[in-house]
Amino acid sequence: MVRLRRPRSLLHTARQVLAALLAGTALVLALRPAPAPASSSVPATVPVVVAADDLSPGAVLTTGDLTVAAYPPALQPGGAAADPAALVGATLAAGVRAGEPVTDARVVGAGLTALLTEGQVAAPVRPADLAVSALVRPGDRIDVLATTSGAERAEVVAAGALVLAAPGADDTGDGLLLLAVDDATAALLAAAATSATLTLSLPPP
Repeated sequence: MVRLRRPRSLLHTARQVLAALLAGTALVLALRPAPAPASSSVPATVPVVVAADDLSPGAVLTTGDLTVAAYPPALQPGGAAADPAALVGATLAAGVRAGEPVTDARVVGAGLTALLTEGQVAAPVRPADLAVSALVRPGDRIDVLATTSGAERAEVVAAGALVLAAPGADDTGDGLLLLAVDDATAALLAAAATSATLTLSLPPP
């Protein structure tokens, strides 16, 4: 007598199919190449020339006064230089702190020095009264007077000097002026700045 085989249940068949699918998936994952490691993205920066130390107004910039810092492009100041060589020899029109970008607004531009005649130099002057500096405008002619301790009267150390740069009424800086004078007068102004109080007067045109 022949025994008939009992048909397999649907559940058993489903288990076999699922096992085959899992085995195939595992084989595909094993043969797939490993993903390349993600490269670390470094934000792009731009070079900006900054002051290496605190610099005073009127300083003539040298290579030792300047260094380069990396700035994100979005924070790059307007008028900034990328190469210190572009600023070497320029004269500061205002003081700069260490690490501060040296922009074109901080130096005496070619347009100012072009006003110098033969034998003249640009000399910085800081009067004692900042309010007086705020009244002066580029192109004015002024007298600079120096008063030493105990003196009965002030002495004129620069007469009719042409103002190349002035802070203006809205400036909150140190009142620095830049004057066009000859070498001898520049020397007198430098000496008076260390030993006397400097004031201004505006002579008639």
